[in-house]
Amino acid sequence: MRLATKQDIEAPIADVFRILSDFESWERSAMRRGAEVSRTDKLRSPGAGMQWAARFLYRSKPRDMQLELTQIESPSLLRFAAISKSIEAVASIELMSLGAKRTRMHLVMEVSPRSLTARLFLQSLRLARARIDRKFDQRVAQLAAEIETRAGVIKKY
Repeated sequence: MRLATKQDIEAPIADVFRILSDFESWERSAMRRGAEVSRTDKLRSPGAGMQWAARFLYRSKPRDMQLELTQIESPSLLRFAAISKSIEAVASIELMSLGAKRTRMHLVMEVSPRSLTARLFLQSLRLARARIDRKFDQRVAQLAAEIETRAGVIKKY
């Protein structure tokens, strides 16, 4: 299943990329939402090969996921791969400068099943495609608004 959306962000591309690649703040954000997140690589600086182990509740069941940063090209691309017991996903965040203070973020996520149960789950999502696309767009719009807010805070200091 492929999910894709675009959002325009009122911030320079360098600021947007810096915020998106601040992995420690995203780890803390996930922990505030109840997930257990830990780094599993030994890299000292951000780069391809960074890995995380995450545990979270989804539909009242604990889920484990391995996440890896597979590609990073400053200031335009972040690509992640995620693997769990039942699904595999690849997420790509591409940034394009639309001007000195405006950036377009294009987020694409490809999710594929690894089990029969996951295949049935993804099939049920396909049946509710319009609702899933709308929720995905809303969540990415929230992310874009959060990035704009953080970029505004960066500029004040």
